[in-house]
Amino acid sequence: MGIIEKVPAYVEKIPGGGIVTTSLDWVLNQSRASSIWYMLFGLACCAIEMMAAGASRYDFDRFGMIFRASPRQADLMFVAGTVTHKMSKRVKLLYEQMAEPRYVIAMGGCACNGGPFYYDCYSVLKGIDKVIPVDVYIPGCPPRPESLMQGCLKLQEKIKKEKMSDWASDRKIV
Repeated sequence: MGIIEKVPAYVEKIPGGGIVTTSLDWVLNQSRASSIWYMLFGLACCAIEMMAAGASRYDFDRFGMIFRASPRQADLMFVAGTVTHKMSKRVKLLYEQMAEPRYVIAMGGCACNGGPFYYDCYSVLKGIDKVIPVDVYIPGCPPRPESLMQGCLKLQEKIKKEKMSDWASDRKIV
């Protein structure tokens, strides 16, 4: 991004006479990172901390993050809590209904790697990344709302570094 100092005479109507140039990737990534619409998929105790992060004390709205109840309107899915094998099919279906580009944050030890149920329970999935791709992992049992907010900031950094061709070429959009 830069400013052109010397411009043609017909452009002098712009205050200061400068033109700002940038790439389409930068504009799209800034707008995408600043307006994340998330879908809650709380399954256990982590969901309480997730709801606290969206409430008035921590206020996700100040990051441009708005809750959506439908996966078709969301581009971020929080998976928080213990995911069973039976529930994993529903998680994958919801993920597939989300619009591209879509992101996933695994919140809590159970969503990241099975948590305390890893060895003792046959019905618990050993991490949501066995079913859907995960962009950010937030460990803890349950993680604090501050950790969730830091994970969202890491996701925003990741979004700002993307190139449109990276996600569009896989989906035949280019």
